[in-house]
Amino acid sequence: MFKIGFDNEQYLKMQSEHIRERISKFGGKLYLEFGGKLFDDYHASRVLPGFMPDSKIKMLAELRDDVEVVLVINANDIEKNKVRGDLGITYDMDVLRLIDAFRGYGLYVGSVVMTRYEGQESAIAYEKKLKALGVRVYRHYTIAGYPGNIPLIISEEGFGKNDYIETKRPLVVVTAPGPGSGKMAVALSQLYHENKRGVKAGYAKFETFPIWNLPLSHPVNLAYEAATADLNDVNMIDPYHLEAYGVSTVNYNRDVEVFPVLNAIFKKIYGESPYKSPTDMGVNMAGKCIIDDEACREASRQEIVRRYYKEMCEQRKGGGSASASAKLELLMDKAETGIGDRPVVAAANLKAEVTGEPAAAIELPDGQVITGKTTTLLGASSAMLLNALKVLAGIDDSVKVIAPDVIEPIQHLKVSHLGNHNPRLHINEILIALTICASTNPAAEKCMEQLGNLKNCEAHSSVMLAAVDEHTFQKLGVNLTCEPKYQTKKLFHG
Repeated sequence: MFKIGFDNEQYLKMQSEHIRERISKFGGKLYLEFGGKLFDDYHASRVLPGFMPDSKIKMLAELRDDVEVVLVINANDIEKNKVRGDLGITYDMDVLRLIDAFRGYGLYVGSVVMTRYEGQESAIAYEKKLKALGVRVYRHYTIAGYPGNIPLIISEEGFGKNDYIETKRPLVVVTAPGPGSGKMAVALSQLYHENKRGVKAGYAKFETFPIWNLPLSHPVNLAYEAATADLNDVNMIDPYHLEAYGVSTVNYNRDVEVFPVLNAIFKKIYGESPYKSPTDMGVNMAGKCIIDDEACREASRQEIVRRYYKEMCEQRKGGGSASASAKLELLMDKAETGIGDRPVVAAANLKAEVTGEPAAAIELPDGQVITGKTTTLLGASSAMLLNALKVLAGIDDSVKVIAPDVIEPIQHLKVSHLGNHNPRLHINEILIALTICASTNPAAEKCMEQLGNLKNCEAHSSVMLAAVDEHTFQKLGVNLTCEPKYQTKKLFHG
């Protein structure tokens, strides 16, 4: 059963208070580098059950009168039309989406900064577009030898060449559509310029993971390594914090590696560094809001297995990497888990073996595992979904909640007019059909009422699903894994 392991209300309160404290520490001006996903942190909500995906943006909304957002985009990413894999849109378009989203929460977006600007044609055109939309745009330039060449960085030919970003709020949130955008360099450049103007300003970093006050081998931290397995980065004990305070804390290897450089930059700007370790720079309070450690451990173990299946499917599609899958296998061992700890895997694969066709299984909140098989009308996942809704609604399996005369016209439309070769209905199509029937069929209506109870359920398919089915499961909040197999031996899979 789904167990709450994280106190979200406590988190919102503690996190906002801690950020206010950090602002006051630096005399009323803080540049906060914000990593990870602000609006839809589903990874955090999976490994910290009870954490709401929009918690971080809600926390910022509580500070809205003090917050100014600066969005950062690498000019090379504009030139290359870099795409966000989770959303399928380019980084430059995602900046516009983020501006709208921030404004929707009543947050003030002050400007957009283009980093590594070298006169790229696409960057010039994008700057013109933003200005036409009423958005202020600044340029930051490539600095030779960054971040190692500190004398050049802290000079008029380094940070001094960058545009000074005019800000007016105490808390400046520096964020970006993805990694490699240059958020840290933008924040440090601003410290240089503020110091020249006689303004005392500070820097801090907000990263939810790894959680600094959990053990290195805690499944929550191992799950973060699993999420970044393709980057080949690792969590590690912060040696600077251990030396300074005699306390073991966990940090990311890249933050540990860059800390001596950051420390030197701070000293060059201020005359002294405000921090003794990378952990000191962080403001994350998530670890202090865990209320059921075992629930978070179990949720994180499941996440590591899901990440393993995702990587294996990527490799089957021709992507991924053998090193990433090997690392995920190692992480499963460290977390003392594996595919055997995921009951839906055995259930789906057994059903597929017995029927000789693709099958799927889902574990309901009470622990029941419900399966679905492939039929002439429905794919296995669609059948599984209907079966699960009937069980949740207390409807006998023999009852048809969707009449065949509703399904058949949809199949005819798909095959005869829309060019589909597979007549079976996808999950989204089944849900539309169920909605139609619910207006006249009480059983269908009861099934519709149970959709919310699928959230946080675990599911598995014996074959890789079409993207439309994966996305529908995601919207329903179902945690899906698939065997790294195609349903057919064709070379093209839509």
